[in-house]
Amino acid sequence: MVKSGVKSLLIAGLAAGFGAAAQAEDLDIGKSEFQSSCASCHGTDARGKGPVSDQLKTSPPDLTMLAKNNNGVFPTNAIYETIDGSKTIPAHGTREMPIWGERFNPIVKLPHYVDPSYWKLAGAEQDPDLVVRKRILSVVDYLSRIQQK
Repeated sequence: MVKSGVKSLLIAGLAAGFGAAAQAEDLDIGKSEFQSSCASCHGTDARGKGPVSDQLKTSPPDLTMLAKNNNGVFPTNAIYETIDGSKTIPAHGTREMPIWGERFNPIVKLPHYVDPSYWKLAGAEQDPDLVVRKRILSVVDYLSRIQQK
């Protein structure tokens, strides 16, 4: 009886551990945002070989090399400005019609689906500007974590 109880506790503990690990992986908002907003061109591994990359006039860059190509410093501000549209990237299109549409434009009051986790992060005000900034920062954070050494 005691062996059975210990065995059950061990199994429950392992299940909880695996569940927590899976949940932690699910909470990588930056990775999720990258996959839904950027991977079609830059690839799921961010190396520039997304499913539509062969159809583009300009090959998407390997985003895992940003720091390496910048003397070992991840260009946080430049990446943020690229995503929010204040730094123009010809391949991304104009701000009126960027490649990802209005995903990162708070002025249009987020007419598209936004994962509920962003609204939780936005706090009581549910400010679209805050949601957009967090979405952008989550992608910037994700890219900083996948840089090649």
